Amino acid sequence: MISAITVSMMAGCGSSTSGTAASSSDSAASTAGASETATSTDSATAAASTDTADADSTPRNETLYFAGQQWGTVNDYNPMSANSNNAMVINQTDYARVLVYETLYMFNPLDGSMKGLLATGDPEWNADKTEMTVKLNPDAKWSDGTQVTADDVKYTFDSHVKYQSSTGTDYSNYIDSVEAKDATTVVFKAKLDDKGKAVNPLKVSDYLPKVYVMQKAYLQTVEKRNNNDADKIKQDAMKDLVASGPYKPYVDNDQKIVLQRDDNYWGQASSMWGKLPVPKYIAHVIYKDNAAGQVALQQGEVDVCQEFLTDVQDMWEKDNLPVSTWLDDAPYGLCTLMPTAFFNTKKAGLDNVTVRKAIAMAVDYDQIIASAMSGQSPTFDQYPRSIMGPLDSEQALVDQTALKDLQWKSGDVDGAKKLLDDAGIKDTDGDGIREIDGKNLSYKAECPNGWSDWNAALEIVAAAGKNIGIDITTYFPEASTYYDDMTTGNFDICMWSSPGASVSNPWSRAMFFLSSKYADLKVNWSGNFGGYKNADAEKLLEAIPNETDQAKLKEDYTDLSKILLTDVPCFALMYRPGEFYTVNESVWTNYPQSDDGRNIPPMDCTDGYGVAALYDLQLVNQ
Repeated sequence: MISAITVSMMAGCGSSTSGTAASSSDSAASTAGASETATSTDSATAAASTDTADADSTPRNETLYFAGQQWGTVNDYNPMSANSNNAMVINQTDYARVLVYETLYMFNPLDGSMKGLLATGDPEWNADKTEMTVKLNPDAKWSDGTQVTADDVKYTFDSHVKYQSSTGTDYSNYIDSVEAKDATTVVFKAKLDDKGKAVNPLKVSDYLPKVYVMQKAYLQTVEKRNNNDADKIKQDAMKDLVASGPYKPYVDNDQKIVLQRDDNYWGQASSMWGKLPVPKYIAHVIYKDNAAGQVALQQGEVDVCQEFLTDVQDMWEKDNLPVSTWLDDAPYGLCTLMPTAFFNTKKAGLDNVTVRKAIAMAVDYDQIIASAMSGQSPTFDQYPRSIMGPLDSEQALVDQTALKDLQWKSGDVDGAKKLLDDAGIKDTDGDGIREIDGKNLSYKAECPNGWSDWNAALEIVAAAGKNIGIDITTYFPEASTYYDDMTTGNFDICMWSSPGASVSNPWSRAMFFLSSKYADLKVNWSGNFGGYKNADAEKLLEAIPNETDQAKLKEDYTDLSKILLTDVPCFALMYRPGEFYTVNESVWTNYPQSDDGRNIPPMDCTDGYGVAALYDLQLVNQ
């Protein structure tokens, strides 16, 4: 079954849906039409509000300021919307942002665990993994004081399916139904194949830390005021929302978004956090671009910055600023993503595996990491290429020794030339460009304009082509044009980022690279953008979700990696943090660090179990 996913347009730009998000890029804001930058925190907090709230009532010592998450004015607070542009509130990608709405569990990529949020205890599968039972925390309450119940969980799923949100379209392929057994017991029934097995238990589990639970009574109110019209319901602004999280909307306009702590938040119960989060307000000024956000961070006007900052270490090594990252040394963050170049395997020349592999071999990845990423990526020497990201939990599921002969080194121009020469792919007319069947190998490598680190990476890909006699030019259209090109197959070489760490990874990344299910989609946000098909890969992708034997899983993922490295339908250009995480400790301190023993991931104090950071923050002057 095909997972129809609407992408969260540029996580760095703040557009948010309940689908799959791209990684934040360096200058993603340039496409978002954001307002002029506020020059200081005082001027930012003094900006006029569209609400009745007093914008001056967010004192600096009560407010945690962000940059790099929200670009442009908020459209709505609706988890079923396809265009909320409300990244501080709605983000359901590999894991969810849980400041206002909450999920059943919180994902922690550091150990691959799920921590109970609205749920308590671990989810429990029946013996044949066709039904999964989840117990709700009886202390969990909505912001109106009523209890969060199994009926709310059921009604949320049913509404997504009924109104065909991207969440409903996706998960209805894997979840047959959600049932309320009693007030605090939920049963997820998996969709079954013709042999009575769950189609994909991984995707059932994947729902738990990703999808917000919404209140049944409130959803019924939204349905009534929109006359049960699906399009109107999905476009409802939901500014009168009822949610369960620790914060609620306070201010949003074209200058900023501010959330205010709900001091009646249920999570202060002893069964959960046992206290309230420390900051009373969460605020995000809508900066014009990344450069403006960086200046605000340097000046102490921003506390947590989710932007790619070139040579971030200069802030403390040269400028002596109280700025830090999760790791003291490169790559500075937790790298879980793999920005990847996809070949359109239906294009002449690129349908030839020798051409694809030669291009991949010739690319200078060390230069990409040193210049485009300014060292903020592990190298492919440290983590040789495969399906897996650079996490120990993933690396344990692949046999690197078995892949060694298929892995190529950085910038192997001589090897790439020999590969082409041996295949008879040569320049026969002396113009410096090799041909196949008399046609020059000439291609465009494409990603959105203004994503400067990605742009720089593709310039290095283009240079690699020139070095081996293949004409590759870069093409950087505006983001909207690029999205159309990528999702409809109107490209030669395109760049997009893989899924990061999640409950369903590394399987979801393998799907992203290799799944034939995506190959013929008319509009494809899901992966395998170049239309590659391999029956052996498809069999492995179908088998893995039901496999429980770790040795067999390792064998299967190794075989998938062999297919990837042999046929090269795409190739990773770098490893990359799932979220950039740079903090200024002028006002707040005690942020999560890699070596502090707290096991809190660097997910910007907002996402999954990263939200635990909000409960440990301390004011510098106290």
